[in-house]
Amino acid sequence: QVQLIESGGGLVQAGGSLRLSCAASGRTFSSYAMGWFRQAPGKERAFVAAISRSGGFTNYADSVKGRFTISRDNAKNTVYLQMNSLKPEDTAVYYCAANTGRGATYDYWGQGTQVTVSS
Repeated sequence: QVQLIESGGGLVQAGGSLRLSCAASGRTFSSYAMGWFRQAPGKERAFVAAISRSGGFTNYADSVKGRFTISRDNAKNTVYLQMNSLKPEDTAVYYCAANTGRGATYDYWGQGTQVTVSS
């Protein structure tokens, strides 16, 4: 079992920055990959970014490349999402997720944190 708790969401003006955090517990954090997803009102949940177990590999959705950075601190059991140059279309509930298996499926999810970007 893995428990995930996100924090750091809030209201920010367009062009501003936020850093989301996701604290994990329950299993050895460095043994699984992590990802961030988001769900905007009326839309399906969408992939944002992912990071490998060691942090040596990352990938991003095209819509956030160059603006968002995913990172992890395995000593603190925490994954981060640094979001810069925020746009109103980044408004969504952001979820962190853990991929503890060998495939591409994320099997544990946090409760989500709201990010609202005003124009």
